[in-house]
Amino acid sequence: MPLRCVIYNPTARGEKAKAFRQEVTTMAAGWELLPTTCPGDARTLAARATRDGYTDIIAAGGDGTLNEVVNGIGDVPGGFEKVTLGFLPLGTINVFARELGLPLKWQKAWQVASSGKTTNIDVGQAEFINFSGTSEKRFFVQLAGAGLDARAVELVSWKQKKMLGPIAYIISGFRALSERHETIEVQGTEREKGELVLFGNGRLYGGSFNFFPRASLQDGLCDVAVFPKVTTFQLIKAVIGMYTGSVYRMCEAQQQQAAKVQLSSDGHVPLQLDGDLVGQLPATITVLREVLRVRVP
Repeated sequence: MPLRCVIYNPTARGEKAKAFRQEVTTMAAGWELLPTTCPGDARTLAARATRDGYTDIIAAGGDGTLNEVVNGIGDVPGGFEKVTLGFLPLGTINVFARELGLPLKWQKAWQVASSGKTTNIDVGQAEFINFSGTSEKRFFVQLAGAGLDARAVELVSWKQKKMLGPIAYIISGFRALSERHETIEVQGTEREKGELVLFGNGRLYGGSFNFFPRASLQDGLCDVAVFPKVTTFQLIKAVIGMYTGSVYRMCEAQQQQAAKVQLSSDGHVPLQLDGDLVGQLPATITVLREVLRVRVP
């Protein structure tokens, strides 16, 4: 009999998380329930489950929980080959769930996460400088950002995210505009410079905004947008462009697609992966083609 588990945060806030906790023991009969106890615990639990031979792992939570579980699976040699990943979107934004077309109501999403069809998708891998000042490698499934984007992630609070959704990040972005913006050197298929660099493994960014229209989860490439300058006027145009589907007509951004991109800067530039601040530049982003098996509708 296959070993199957659900990794979830028993203290997560929000109505979806509360409803899930009330019904999970009935809904997940036959699945082992692995509650987290602290930040980063989902990664540890996923790595342990992978080493112990679990073939199906469901991440129940937001994009941050999903990222931790993916990293835990990837921490084990051959882990991506051994495990099928399901996702229950219990977060406030749930970008990856929208990317895959998953139901956003967790009861319906459970059917997909537990028994949906499977497909293989790309995974991004970032090597960067962590908060301890040492080099670290970490995976991401949806997006990454260096510069203003990562600083906005750092400034936003859970309460703001819950109340305002994607708008919370926009407000934090405007707050960060008053700070110094370092120049980022970008080396992918082309060499470019900018003050904000965004990466899309999938099409969506910040919710349901189609920010990377050429992106695919199965092409072995990361879509890269380099914004030369970060100003109030440029950010206003970017926000309008996001809501009207015309970001690149509104903003002066260079675009490229690459399997590997190197980032560097003479100053301090923060880096975020899947909406979590993880460290700073220099960083190297590499795409691992179709290595992660996930459940989809």
